[in-house]
Amino acid sequence: MNYPSAKGVFDILPTAPEDEAWRETSRWLYLEKILRQTAHDYGYHEIRTPLFERTELFIRGVGEGTDIVTKEMYTFMDKGDRSITLRPEGTASVIRAFVENKIYAHPGLYKYFYLGPMFRYERPQAGRYRQHHQFGAEALGNATPEQDVELIDMLCETYRRLGLTHLTVCINSVGDPESRARYREALKTYFTPYLSELSKDSQERFSKNILRILDSKDPADQKIARSAPNILDHLSPETKEHFNQVLDLLSLLKIPFTVQPTLVRGLDYYNKTVFEITAGELGAQNSLGGGGRYDGLVEAIGGPKLPSIGFGTGLERVLQTMIKQGVIFPTAPHPLIFLIPMGEKALRYCFELACQLRHEKIPTEIDLSGKKVQQGMALASLLKADYAVVIGENELASQRIALKTMTTRETTEIALADLVSTLKLLKN
Repeated sequence: MNYPSAKGVFDILPTAPEDEAWRETSRWLYLEKILRQTAHDYGYHEIRTPLFERTELFIRGVGEGTDIVTKEMYTFMDKGDRSITLRPEGTASVIRAFVENKIYAHPGLYKYFYLGPMFRYERPQAGRYRQHHQFGAEALGNATPEQDVELIDMLCETYRRLGLTHLTVCINSVGDPESRARYREALKTYFTPYLSELSKDSQERFSKNILRILDSKDPADQKIARSAPNILDHLSPETKEHFNQVLDLLSLLKIPFTVQPTLVRGLDYYNKTVFEITAGELGAQNSLGGGGRYDGLVEAIGGPKLPSIGFGTGLERVLQTMIKQGVIFPTAPHPLIFLIPMGEKALRYCFELACQLRHEKIPTEIDLSGKKVQQGMALASLLKADYAVVIGENELASQRIALKTMTTRETTEIALADLVSTLKLLKN
């Protein structure tokens, strides 16, 4: 009986199909290494939260009227009759952990990053999966424009270190609560005559969260929204000054940006700065990552009043863009030496030798099949081993071996006793 994987998920494999090379394990390991190193360079520390939380955390943290909460969450009742949800995003869980563990009671810079799977029930397509992986960062306790720009710069630098080019930084301000209240009234006045022409989703958004109409992907909605009032015309003096300082600092760091007044992001907790970085190679799903300021979220989840800002970026989309832009990945892990024993006595000797080499941190593989030399060499080539050596009765008797360089097929005769020291030199 065949048991295929569930819809909208995928396997990450040691060797992936050529047309889905982004699913190869070594590429994920390389990506995660760069993400962690960049976060550390910016002073962010890793935090790991559970894959599931109480459902009310996401209703309160993400927003009751968002598409994530109303349509996309994986929610179930556990055996204790509690409503549990697989995490659809990372920020709410990070803030919950920050509040529950009373980290705010200790002095320090509250700067964190996370890396792991998220879950959303949505239509699978390129760059969008029901289990997807996200790298995100959160900075808590700092309200300055510099903190906003530090995170934007960190995300841009992450993409630069990964070799990505031709990216667009889109930025906007969604103001403070007073600014948004004025803006919502202006939008209601504007959209009311078009209500019957809006999509069903946007008709619901009209009463639940009218700003989300600006985020609609429906072509008819987008056409109507083009002439909608501009949120930047409704900002309070304080939020306008904050936004202008953010733009000045981006210019100072020579980060090109485009002010996009319709950018509101998909989560209810944002205020002031919101941003998004896009890449044309992804088609309709062209957002690589983004985020914004959420100054009221820590307090809403039961903590102190602390200004905060964060971002998230999807690993699948990053990898797919890297491949489409022709980024060169490091060579996948492979054996430095491949041992081919001939005969029972040689097999016993090579097995012990392989373990010794591995203990010396020399990547080693051994052919345990006992088949012909040619088949062993073919396997060494398939595994991309740097060197191979055949050990049989003659080699054990003479204590001399021929070390073969797989790329050139040249051989070098050395003493069997010198193999470990020779490989250590070749490795370095």
